[in-house]
Amino acid sequence: MSVTDPLGDMLTRIRNAQMRRKSKVTTPGSRIRGNVLDVLKDEGYIRGYSTTDFGNGRTEFEIELKYHDGSPVIREIERVSKPGRRVYAAVDAMPRVANGLGITIVSTPKGVMADHAAREANVGGEVLCKVF
Repeated sequence: MSVTDPLGDMLTRIRNAQMRRKSKVTTPGSRIRGNVLDVLKDEGYIRGYSTTDFGNGRTEFEIELKYHDGSPVIREIERVSKPGRRVYAAVDAMPRVANGLGITIVSTPKGVMADHAAREANVGGEVLCKVF
C-alpha cells in the first residue's frame, strides 16, 4: 500500500497507539521519520526508538511511548505542512505552541530541529508538525 504522507502516517500511528495506551508502536523507517523521532526523543516526548533492518533497504522503527501518571506525555501531535499545502516560516515568524510549552518541529537547511533550536541557529524552514 502506498502512503502519500509518510510523516503524517507516523504521527497518526503514535496518536492512535497512545489512545489505546500501548507501550510501543512500529512504523516503516525513513530518514525524515528518524530525524523527527530524534527531536521527539531529545525533547522528552518519547522514551526512545530502535531500528530494525529487514534487508532490501527496508527498515522499521519501534517507538517506545512515554506516559506520566497514566496519561500520555504527548497531548496533541498535529501535522502542519502537508503534501497538498506546504507551510514555511521565517525565523521571526516561527510559530509558538501553547505559549512555549510545546514545540514545533522544523525542517531547516541545517537539519530537522525544534523551533527554539531553529531560533538559536537563526534559520527558518518548513514547519513539519506541532507537539504539545
